[in-house]
Amino acid sequence: MDKKTLEKYSSAFTLSDMEIFIFPDLLYALVLANIMSPEIWKWRSDPWFAGITKMGTLKKIHRVKQYVMDHYNFNLDLETWGLTDKQTEINRFSDFVDFDMLSSSNALFGYEGDKYYFDMDIRRHFGLDKFDSDIIPYWKTETVEAMNAFRFKPNHEAGAGECVSLACLYAAALFIVAEIPLEKIFLMGTPLHSQNFVMVDEGVLTNNRRIVTKSMWYNGTELSALARRALEHEQVTYVAHNSGWIHSMYPEATIDHGAYNAFRDKLSKFLVSQVDFEIFMNFLRDYSRHQKLFQLCFQCHGCDRYIQLEKAFGYEHGSKNRLGDKTGRKLYCEMDEEDLYLQPIDHRFRIYHEDELFDLKPYQEFIEALKQNFPGLGNHPEFFTDLKKFIHTVPRLPSTKKEFTGSHTIKITPDQTREEIIQYLSSIRNQKSEIEHQVSTTISTFFVVDLAFYAGRYMDSCDWKPFFKAAFERNPVSIEYFREKELQDVAGQLQSWPKESIYDGNRLALPDEVVNYQRGDGIEMAILLVNVARSRHIKTTIEQHTGHIFVKVPGQKFDFTTAKNLALPSVPTD
Repeated sequence: MDKKTLEKYSSAFTLSDMEIFIFPDLLYALVLANIMSPEIWKWRSDPWFAGITKMGTLKKIHRVKQYVMDHYNFNLDLETWGLTDKQTEINRFSDFVDFDMLSSSNALFGYEGDKYYFDMDIRRHFGLDKFDSDIIPYWKTETVEAMNAFRFKPNHEAGAGECVSLACLYAAALFIVAEIPLEKIFLMGTPLHSQNFVMVDEGVLTNNRRIVTKSMWYNGTELSALARRALEHEQVTYVAHNSGWIHSMYPEATIDHGAYNAFRDKLSKFLVSQVDFEIFMNFLRDYSRHQKLFQLCFQCHGCDRYIQLEKAFGYEHGSKNRLGDKTGRKLYCEMDEEDLYLQPIDHRFRIYHEDELFDLKPYQEFIEALKQNFPGLGNHPEFFTDLKKFIHTVPRLPSTKKEFTGSHTIKITPDQTREEIIQYLSSIRNQKSEIEHQVSTTISTFFVVDLAFYAGRYMDSCDWKPFFKAAFERNPVSIEYFREKELQDVAGQLQSWPKESIYDGNRLALPDEVVNYQRGDGIEMAILLVNVARSRHIKTTIEQHTGHIFVKVPGQKFDFTTAKNLALPSVPTD
């Protein structure tokens, strides 16, 4: 492998956010790895999904969402996968990535697109302020096995993962359990976030553990505001699909041009709304600073009543009724007479549900009608800026001015069994080895499929060199965990942990996964011990006999039992 290929294949094991950003093949590789894993297929047997095949598509998606909510937490800390530094990572990628371009679009290298985070100081927000400014985290994207294994960590009662992990989990689960064709699922990565857009009904976004439908996008709640932030403020760096990818940083794109245009069109329609009274009230719920401009008018016992809008919204707290929707009339009845006026309140614009202004209309037509009804609003230009942003988000997607090289679409269906899918992907992988002499961009999908087997840790069919590179260069947590222990004590503690891998068959955990979940097969523990020894510049060798792995250091020999049927090659000692 040349340097770039070795880095890419090595990155398929560690899957840090920065690696996926630089190598867009990796994002979909993890989706395929999750689809090949037995873990999500087990969900089909869970009683929660009984009868799901008879449900409508949206109900299936909601069913998957609730399962994710119940079984996984969002986790983004500095301890799980440890720290690195900017210069180390720049040195890794400097031969094939322009640093100025990287720093303008990656949160760890200088990007400041979402002012929400940077106004509050992103380093302080993520706990990085206690380190030198050169220090950055290894935010590694977890496989479904690593997500499930969080339940073995102290103070974790369920699985967990960061936003990219959850996006890849969702993509695989929607395919396997909700039977959504891959053609309808698009993964989007921004410098600070990862989301999926599912092209069913009016469209569905996955956002960390939750989903967002179009009506939820415009409901003005705090949860929706969090979901909106990435698309409102950030450049979408890349989009991945079963037909390929497109990336803002690279001049070529492998995604099917027609599929990408259909996605852009569907997402754009999702992000624009016609306006009626409910949408307008939802806007004012979200942008509460504008509530002081208005008073709400409604009839009570045949007489008009007026209330300051911010006070009216205050009644929503603790009530199941909401201003603007069909429960609004009930909320009026909950309001205290002391807050209601019999005469209009001076200097506030009067709004009431029955006004023809709020007959459903296109947002541009509504804005013009609003200006005519309330000329004084022209003195508040920021109001119209926010209103336009709320009802019409313009996503900053990768430009279509790319060289669309074309790629092989991955054609698997929910009707296939897991075994049939693995067999199909293996056949594509074999084709890659036969045509590697061709221009790489024309066979991008073959690389994605090949990388999926690396991301899934199928070590009986993968090159060991990228695995060892990842294990010994980017697993700092295992080294730090045992820093104060002598090597024989390290081995003793490893041998006291459960002798079970988080991966089935001949798939392998990395050293930091073994430490985080405090369990592993003997071969995984042996590699972890070598990682610790290498960090101390202690020369190590490995011997292998049936069912046993021996790690030898000067004057000592440590024995680990293994249930994996793998033949270890010569382990690099430096």
